[in-house]
Amino acid sequence: QVQLVESGGGLVQAGGSLRVSCAASGRTFSNNAMGWFRQPPGKEREFVAAISRGGGNTYYADSVKGRFTISRDNAKNTVYLQMNSLKPEDTAVYYCAAHSTALAMANLGRADYWGKGALVTVSS
Repeated sequence: QVQLVESGGGLVQAGGSLRVSCAASGRTFSNNAMGWFRQPPGKEREFVAAISRGGGNTYYADSVKGRFTISRDNAKNTVYLQMNSLKPEDTAVYYCAAHSTALAMANLGRADYWGKGALVTVSS
């Protein structure tokens, strides 16, 4: 079992930046690829970013490429999503997720474990 707890959500103006964090406990953190998904109001959940176990490979949705950066600190059992140049359409609940491979998270939307989510609201 892996427990995931997100933090750092909030309200930000368009063009601003925000960082969300996800603290993991349970199974050895470095055994899992980690990722972020989001669910905008009234829409389905979608993939945002994923990072491999060692952090050497990252994957991004086209909509956030160049603006968002995923990173991880295996010593702190934490994964981060740095969000820059935020747009109103980035407004969503952001979910942290864990899976065996980052590629499966990116291409198939798969995850074995989910956090409860953190709300990010971008005002225009």
